[in-house]
Amino acid sequence: MRNDNNVQSWYSLGIIWGGAMICIPSLLVGNTLITSMSLSKALAVAFVGYAIVVFIMVLQGMQSSDLGRPTVHVAGQVFGKKGSRTILSIILAIACLGWFGIQANVCGVALANLLAIYHLNIPVPLASFISGMVMVVSAIYGMKVLRILSYIAVPLLVIICVYGLVQTLTGEQLEFIRAYEPQGNMSFMDGLAVTIGSFALGAVIAGDYSQYSKKRSDVFKAATLGIIPAGVLMIGVGAILTIAYQTSDITAVFLHIATPFIGGVGLILATWKTNLVNAISGGIALINVFDVAKNKERMAIFVAGTIGTILAVVGILNYFTPIMSILSAMIPPVAGVMIASYWVIHKGHKDSWAEVEGVNRLGVFSWLVGAVIACMPVVFSFVPGLPTLPNQPMIGIIISFLIYYIGYRVSVQKTAILEEHR
Repeated sequence: MRNDNNVQSWYSLGIIWGGAMICIPSLLVGNTLITSMSLSKALAVAFVGYAIVVFIMVLQGMQSSDLGRPTVHVAGQVFGKKGSRTILSIILAIACLGWFGIQANVCGVALANLLAIYHLNIPVPLASFISGMVMVVSAIYGMKVLRILSYIAVPLLVIICVYGLVQTLTGEQLEFIRAYEPQGNMSFMDGLAVTIGSFALGAVIAGDYSQYSKKRSDVFKAATLGIIPAGVLMIGVGAILTIAYQTSDITAVFLHIATPFIGGVGLILATWKTNLVNAISGGIALINVFDVAKNKERMAIFVAGTIGTILAVVGILNYFTPIMSILSAMIPPVAGVMIASYWVIHKGHKDSWAEVEGVNRLGVFSWLVGAVIACMPVVFSFVPGLPTLPNQPMIGIIISFLIYYIGYRVSVQKTAILEEHR
């Protein structure tokens, strides 16, 4: 339960969520969108995508604010105590390992390109391996290293982005931005899948941070004013810099800002800082999934980081768009089940909430069906000969919502009938 000494203001929560958007993944989303759509369309996708993220965050965050509990405990009603811990831990592990691989790959490309300028040529897979293992080793030392990197990396990333933006909007690159024509043709829905997928996990586990909020309105203000402006701004920055420097490679963009050394170091430090969180969170998730003893945490962090490093070596960055689509398919259905239970069935009354022992099969089944159906367009796109399905990033959450709601009503009616015949 929430301790009144830990109560936080909406402003402080908004700063946390806004700060989470100021990162390389947000720039990567802008970089990805702008290669296949106009700047105005990319910004529209960013706004709509993050508005959907905020909608999920608000409903998820308010549950934890009401109950003063983190997401994994709140989800104990719809998935059961064991089911909740297992499902959320599996999703967290997959997301963290995937993001670790992507950012270690970005860091490896940046390192290889930076060294090449000084006539030191190493293959990108080797650079990604070195980057990933350095991140893994530093993650084992935990919060001390993370705190130091955060003090350096976040301000440096902001300074480089602002400098690059000013440079492009006041220089000759402005003509490139005005005359830009996208090479590809990404649909609005595909763009939404990429945008939602980039912060889907943050939306579903919003309660981990909002559990210390005193009022529901604090969650709404923090999410709306923390996520949307920062998210759209960072996607816009990533898109504009990509156009201005005429490259779809985010590492090449940074090497063009200021000097190659400053831009390269800024990118490396930013990915390093974020990957410490991914390795630590991924390690803890593995402990929960496999029910490993807590004293094995450092070993779990090492395993998580090593798996992420292997993904970086094989070039996971090349699959950024489908990975974001899979995350946007897998993760939101968790919220669909929780929203159906707390807000519709129990009408948002916290007194109706209670954890269920073991596994709640209806909740697990509802999430699984929604996630599988939502993932089908991505899976079909990788199998030759199968028809192309349109990407509908919200279909999973809707299906899981409906299955749980209908299943719950049917079970209640059956229980009532059995009671009448006793």
